[in-house]
Amino acid sequence: MKNRNKILMKRKANPFISLSLAFCLLMFCNVRFSSAQIIEGKDYSSRADVDHTFDMAGEDIFGQRFPSENFTYPDEVTGVKINALTTSRHSSSKMYQTHPQWTSDGEYIVFSSNRTARDGKGRQYYAVSMDNFEIVQITTGDDGSNFHLGWSSGNAYFVRNNNIIELDLHRLLGDSEVNSVGKPEDYEKLLAKVPDSIKPSGIGLDAKENRVFYSTRIDENTSAIYSTDLKSGETKKLKEVPFRIGHLQANPYVTGEVMYCWETGGDSPQRIWYLSIGDNGAVTNKPLFEESDSDWVTHEVFMGPDHILFNVMGHLDRLKKNKTGIFSLNLRTNELKYHGQTNGGGYWHSNATKDGKWIAGDTFDGKLYRINANDSTDVKLLTQGHRGLSKSPFTKEAHMHQSVSPNGKWVLINSSYFTDNDIMLVPLHPEISR
Repeated sequence: MKNRNKILMKRKANPFISLSLAFCLLMFCNVRFSSAQIIEGKDYSSRADVDHTFDMAGEDIFGQRFPSENFTYPDEVTGVKINALTTSRHSSSKMYQTHPQWTSDGEYIVFSSNRTARDGKGRQYYAVSMDNFEIVQITTGDDGSNFHLGWSSGNAYFVRNNNIIELDLHRLLGDSEVNSVGKPEDYEKLLAKVPDSIKPSGIGLDAKENRVFYSTRIDENTSAIYSTDLKSGETKKLKEVPFRIGHLQANPYVTGEVMYCWETGGDSPQRIWYLSIGDNGAVTNKPLFEESDSDWVTHEVFMGPDHILFNVMGHLDRLKKNKTGIFSLNLRTNELKYHGQTNGGGYWHSNATKDGKWIAGDTFDGKLYRINANDSTDVKLLTQGHRGLSKSPFTKEAHMHQSVSPNGKWVLINSSYFTDNDIMLVPLHPEISR
């Protein structure tokens, strides 16, 4: 730190030193001094990695481990203690809310970031420890397409050149903790090859982890859903539909069930669709929550094995003919339940505890609420300010895309509170001491 300060002081004293030269000198000091251990009789070995952070663009190194970036602060309105898991100047984002965020043992959260990208291009996946908040890089190169954590195993799954790869994430994270990470191929297993004529998009992992589902574009107005068996390698075409498919997700609790959406980039004629495969292989496909002309449905997620949760947007006058807000739907009985609406354009995303008792809903201007699923008047503001400039969903600030932890204690969010995009942990029940 003293060396860095001297450089900065010289820069101020000599205005003719360019910013680029100062930067080069700063980087030189990092390289020259960070690995030093004993200088002038003083042992600095305990500080050998203090420069090894993500604040500068790092190298793309599989399995590398970095110090914690976490920063806790009390929300200035609610007083709730928020934990920012990432605080570097890069863009870090949680995975989409349709997919698991925590490893199956609950010990790590997986997220993506451009922190080792060059020229601003490319993202990798990283895992942050729930214990000490240290971060480890878990993909490299061109890996990471259609990344999906295992529901119950310690594995992760992704697609590389139409190959479906199983990553032994549990072993990789264990090896990283003792600084003994091998080559990427030491942790990979080729499970299946998808035909080259198919371009997998948005894989969903079956509840039994024995197959993946994905969509592909056939032409501008046609898409199809396929499945690939992870044991036999067999690929089957399940359904072709006359629209663009987006946000495909498998039921985490019930095998052979897939929810997906009609994607338009905005409102769609009929947003939510559901595909199921019977024991005899028969495929059933149907719409869920059939919409009226004034409904704008978005951000559907599973809410336990038998329910889904979704939002009916209320940010435009023309959308207010019917009820707007958060709804849940029973997949078996088609029973619809209303969970309320809020001001300022309404709720935007939602997620729930596994037992369906508590819902986390957010707004365009970056507020996060806890909602009692059985009493829509029991609402608590947990945190705010995560999209401080926004009054509309269509801005560049972070989309919260909240996910509730499997144990029901935490809500993981994207936030623009500090930087363009960080990931943060919010306690779902802050009134309960941890």
